[in-house]
Amino acid sequence: MISTLTTLFGVIGLLLAAVGPYGVMAYMVEQRTGEIGIRMALGADRCRVVKMVLRRAFSQVGIGLALGIPAAIGAGRLMKDQLFGVKPWDPVMLVFATLLLALAAALASVIPARRAAAVEPMVALRNE
Repeated sequence: MISTLTTLFGVIGLLLAAVGPYGVMAYMVEQRTGEIGIRMALGADRCRVVKMVLRRAFSQVGIGLALGIPAAIGAGRLMKDQLFGVKPWDPVMLVFATLLLALAAALASVIPARRAAAVEPMVALRNE
């Protein structure tokens, strides 16, 4: 029962970790719709728009990982007396968690990036 609850809390935490980047990127795309419309009207293709949005998302994910990995190592060292039978710094689990969170953030960023690529230039310019 404890392992089931732990797994459930982990899945909920992963969903919350994916909702954050999705919300930020969706808001950024909404705010920059006019700019994206102008770029597409001047000849930017959909692939370039998707790359622009994903580059922004991956820079935010990179900053989060750069701050989060040392914080996780520090928290593990602070709690090492409370962790029975668990190493405070397990590189395999740290890499696995990093890759899983990066994948979740990448998947959450793809939806706003595809929405940005679907912007019609005339509609975006008309709304400005």
